[in-house]
Amino acid sequence: MNQNRGKKRITVYDTTLRDGAQGEGIHFSTQDKLSYVKRIEEMGSLYVEAGWPGANPKDDNFFQLLREQNFPTVRIAAFGSTCKVGESPENSDILLKLLASGAQTITIFGKAWDLHVRDVLRTNSEENLRLIRESVSFLAQQGREVFFDAEHFFDGFKENPDYALKCISAALEAGAAISILCDTNGGSLPADIARGVEAVKREFAPQELGIHVHNDSGLAVANSLVAVEAGVTQVQGTWNGFGERCGNANLSTLIPLLQIKGNYSVVSESALLKITPFSRFVAELSNAPFDEKQPYVGRSAFAHKAGMHVDAILKNQRTFEHMDPAEVGNERRILISDQAGKANILERLQRFVPDILKEDPRVEKAMLEIKELENNGFQFEAAEGSLDLLMVRILNGFTSPFEVLDYHVWSDPLRGELDSVAVVKVKVGEETVQIASEGNGPVNALDTALRQALAGFFPILEQSELVNYKVRVLDGSRGTEAIVRVIIDTRLGHEVWGTIGVSKNILKASAQALLDALNWTIWKFEGAREVTD
Repeated sequence: MNQNRGKKRITVYDTTLRDGAQGEGIHFSTQDKLSYVKRIEEMGSLYVEAGWPGANPKDDNFFQLLREQNFPTVRIAAFGSTCKVGESPENSDILLKLLASGAQTITIFGKAWDLHVRDVLRTNSEENLRLIRESVSFLAQQGREVFFDAEHFFDGFKENPDYALKCISAALEAGAAISILCDTNGGSLPADIARGVEAVKREFAPQELGIHVHNDSGLAVANSLVAVEAGVTQVQGTWNGFGERCGNANLSTLIPLLQIKGNYSVVSESALLKITPFSRFVAELSNAPFDEKQPYVGRSAFAHKAGMHVDAILKNQRTFEHMDPAEVGNERRILISDQAGKANILERLQRFVPDILKEDPRVEKAMLEIKELENNGFQFEAAEGSLDLLMVRILNGFTSPFEVLDYHVWSDPLRGELDSVAVVKVKVGEETVQIASEGNGPVNALDTALRQALAGFFPILEQSELVNYKVRVLDGSRGTEAIVRVIIDTRLGHEVWGTIGVSKNILKASAQALLDALNWTIWKFEGAREVTD
């Protein structure tokens, strides 16, 4: 059954590749952009703003690649501005390059705030209206679908509402399919957005309108929602909220908010299930850290830590969850820490022994052991690999398949890039192996030596890799004698898990985390798992 039937349709205009790329630390190569468009095909009929033709060689190359590809669902849009002051559209290099891009949808922005007309364009109000009117008309006459971004509309509407509305009128009368109302400075409040949208709706109904909001006041999603409720039919934004300054309206939040909480049809039901993995894909593609506290898609969005909360959620998920995380491709997580009660521990143990009961003494044993370890500096929220090893050990399901008899690590800064050497001696069954390996740092050298020594016995280790290494000093007042916590992330295929070590010796803490990573990889992926009840 189609759950979107009967709901008001809202289109999505995705500007991640253009506006999002203007965010600090966000970069997309041409190949990244192509991979992005191929992946977003799975999300359905979205507008994707591919860039500004003529702005840089990368965007020009990208539009050339797009002309050679076939994307049946994604609608590619090119972005640019009106022609320049005193210039005719027929002679505008900006507009001609927009046409040459081959994009069937072209979005141009023009000033809707008379302050910008005076102080930025350095022209008069009538000339600005001409730029809007003639630029839109020129593009529309070439058979292109034209969207008009009314830049700074809400600021302009507050100071000179008559002129802001004249800018909208100029675009629509010239043939713009949609006029997008922009809160470019991101400083408007929800009431400001509602007033502006309602005024435009009164003046130009039933004209289609869009909303483009920046997040400088932390209200981009809220303001977009208010705009939709006031009557706009297109939302613009970026995945993960990427964008200049504080970013744009976050599509990762806005799409499920509108579709699940509101009575709107935004994407297909199948696309909604892919929201979480797609948000993570965008972060990985841009090489940006993923915000795990994002609503809907973050790992923390449905994570429960307090014992009383966990006890309630396991009885009825509605007690502490506003929706089923599976609706957006996410999952519930029960965290284990010194705040955990038996319900937290029980849920984790049941992953290995489904019929274990709360009264089982191993539940109490696990809870006490975890609390003691966390009191000594361990922290399992980011080290689920180590946590699960602890669980299977308590369930009598784990004994390390190898023993480290000895290891030595040393570094010499004069050796060059491979400045460290590790020598390890391990025992597997009755066989002993000793091996030395170089690395670009002591941890890399130790990791490489351990894998080389064990890979002949456990081939799965050749497929996994260390992808992140974090060190935290737990008590800086003790200087070089401080206890340090090391967390290592390991990846095999698409799965990533953390392991932990704690010691006054950073190499010892690193070795603990590395050994847990190797042990968990072997136990989980070598097919030798056995847990007794």
